[in-house]
Amino acid sequence: MLKKSDSTPVLGQAAFIRNGRDAGQAVIIIDHMDDRFVLVADGHKCKFDSPKKKNIHHLELYGYVSPEVQRSIQQTGQVTNGKLRHAVAKVLEKVLEDGKKGVEFHGERRCN
Repeated sequence: MLKKSDSTPVLGQAAFIRNGRDAGQAVIIIDHMDDRFVLVADGHKCKFDSPKKKNIHHLELYGYVSPEVQRSIQQTGQVTNGKLRHAVAKVLEKVLEDGKKGVEFHGERRCN
């Protein structure tokens, strides 16, 4: 089960962008700039070579941390875009899995 996290972000942690043009996009945290900003990438639209700078308050952090991404960044200082795409796919899979388990409509229709 994928849970939201209120803690400070760590390398390899999954997040969803809350505000802006990329709202709703799943990303992985790849670097800390300072206590307020992080660099994020997804390996597809936003690659490791050109990550996006995001305010921590504009991200919805999740408890999932990709061990492959975290290990790669700690050992070599970089990560492949393929590993980032794989980590994002895992996050989206868990979100969909949790959504199917917890959704009860009670006859209502919801459009989100």
